[in-house]
Amino acid sequence: MISEHLVVSTTTDSESAARDLAAGAVEARLGACAQIVGPITSVYRWEGRVNTDAEWRIEVKTAADRVDELVEHLKRHHSYDVPEVVVTPIVGGSEDYLSWVVDETRKA
Repeated sequence: MISEHLVVSTTTDSESAARDLAAGAVEARLGACAQIVGPITSVYRWEGRVNTDAEWRIEVKTAADRVDELVEHLKRHHSYDVPEVVVTPIVGGSEDYLSWVVDETRKA
C-alpha cells in the first residue's frame, strides 16, 4: 500500500540549521509544515567510532508526489556528508489536515 501522505525526517547539529532546513522545505512547497524537536541525544557509529552528540530532528509533512524532490532538497542543503533522511507513511488522520498538506505542497 502506498500512502498519499508522508513524514520525512532528518537530523542536524544545531537549532539554526534545523530552522533553515525546515523553512527551506516549506518555502519551496515541498512540505506543508515542519516541526523541530530538540535537542535530542544521538548515539551513532561514524568512521569506526561511536559518537554521542546533541542533534535537532526535523519532521516535514508532505504529499507522496513531492517526496522525492523533498528528499533531494534536504540532502542538497544539509551540512552532513551522509544525512539521515527517513520517509514514513501517514496511514490515517484528520481528512481536513491531510487535504491541507496536499494543498500546501502545490505550486502557487
